[in-house]
Amino acid sequence: TDWSAASGGGLAAKKVQSVGLDVSAKRALVEPDAKNPSLRRQCALLGLNRSTGYAPAPVGDERAENQRVMDRINAIYTDHPFYGSRKLTAARRREGYPVNRKRVRRLMRAMGLVSIAPKPDTSRPHPQQAVYPYLLRGVVIERPNQVWSTDITDLRIERGWAYLVALIDWHSRYVLAWRLSNTLDTTFCVEALTEALEQHGTPEIFNTDQGSQFTSAAFIEVLNHHHIRISMDGKGRALDNIFIERLWRSLKYEEVYLKHYQSLREAQTELSVYFRFYNTDRPHQSLDDRTPEQVYRNAQPPQLLGQQHRF
Repeated sequence: TDWSAASGGGLAAKKVQSVGLDVSAKRALVEPDAKNPSLRRQCALLGLNRSTGYAPAPVGDERAENQRVMDRINAIYTDHPFYGSRKLTAARRREGYPVNRKRVRRLMRAMGLVSIAPKPDTSRPHPQQAVYPYLLRGVVIERPNQVWSTDITDLRIERGWAYLVALIDWHSRYVLAWRLSNTLDTTFCVEALTEALEQHGTPEIFNTDQGSQFTSAAFIEVLNHHHIRISMDGKGRALDNIFIERLWRSLKYEEVYLKHYQSLREAQTELSVYFRFYNTDRPHQSLDDRTPEQVYRNAQPPQLLGQQHRF
């Protein structure tokens, strides 16, 4: 909340801004740790009883409100993955829901969301992480198993969040393997990679971002064991992994946002149905209205020769 502007504008101006807000919405604007203005002054500016401002929100109410905010943040982020906490905060305010940036930043961390927009001084890898160059610039993608890539996204379930990793073949958009987890550890990523290699052979190049799961020793060891060339996205380069970003968008709008998963098991079941549909029944315009499985399993038809992709 821009308290400096509110304080300078007088009590009436701030009260006008808070018209129509219920007590829980006003309390969400209060920043207890702020020194200027004081908590007492914040309550006055919001037209909030001081005892209400000092009292912590009921745990159930706060949890429910956080879930509502996270659901909307997740939807906005899916449309605009280059949005950071500042733009997400502004987007929520434009929709008529006042929320402060600290809260948005905290909830983004809880969901594992990071803007793909370039940030100052973020290109330095952690000294203990293996980081590889991006190998696909200028490369024509023209056959299955030429390039695979992977990424992680988050999914809302009844009592929190789950994390989904998927591997995709760039040429055909075929989803090779996927895993769901309630933690962001490395294990479920390694399991998905191992399954893809066992069922589909080895790609020439494997492309990932520089996330800790994909730069971990366990993940890199599997790729090296199969003599696969490793390519990693540049920091903040959205187009380096564009096909899997499109997969996430399709998944969320065609499946996730239409459902309300009650448990990890239910999410697992529903995602199995969706990925079967995506691979075997869903036509892709970029594949001449063929399915990913048709393009992956069969030789490239002549009409697709003009639809090769160069990076």
